[in-house]
Amino acid sequence: MTKFKILALIVGMMLLLAIPAAASAQNVPPHLSLVTATIDGEPAPDGTVITATMEGKDDVTATVTNGQAVIVIEGEAGNTGATITFMIGDLDAAETDTWEQGGHADATLSISASAADQPTVEPIEEPEEVVTVGVEGPPGPQGPAGRRGAKGDTGDTGQAGADGAAGAKGADGAAGGAGSVGAKGDTGSVGSPGASGPAGASGSDGAPGDDGSSVLGIVALILAIVAIVGAGGAFLLGRRA
Repeated sequence: MTKFKILALIVGMMLLLAIPAAASAQNVPPHLSLVTATIDGEPAPDGTVITATMEGKDDVTATVTNGQAVIVIEGEAGNTGATITFMIGDLDAAETDTWEQGGHADATLSISASAADQPTVEPIEEPEEVVTVGVEGPPGPQGPAGRRGAKGDTGDTGQAGADGAAGAKGADGAAGGAGSVGAKGDTGSVGSPGASGPAGASGSDGAPGDDGSSVLGIVALILAIVAIVGAGGAFLLGRRA
């Protein structure tokens, strides 16, 4: 990340944070600084943790990238002018800063540290035990404060929280496309016979048949004559009787 990109990021953050918060009239823009960190004259390695502390409390950390880190320190109007100290890794920085609303006008700050410049804490010699008789004397003077220890390791990840409530049902999806035509089914069984329908109308007369032979005509005529004669004889016999 180039210095230009980092400065552009800080300016954008400053513009966003400069908008007054509607929830509280006491909210003010935080203190922003682009910190350039060096250790023994060399840029601090990537991943080095920069710790900023305002008036001995409320530590704020940032990670070095390309020798620089962006520090954002929240505060109130009453913190204006408060002293900010820095640590580069576990080394105390020689420089300090002053809290301002929105940070510096140029939003840049250089801090440096050297292992050789770190204060050494002399061990406090325990006084020899003196046995006294009578009233106990006043306590001795308080020893000098020790150097701040290194930042502790990150704690273990906490257990996952309970599952949230189920969300609202989503809208129905669009209808899918028509599927392919299925295979032809088997032929069904033959149904039972239906009821008989009504008789149809009589057909037209057929064409006249051919004339029979003359012999058959003669025979028929003879039979007719015989029948007439027989009928006449029977009639006469009946009358005589």
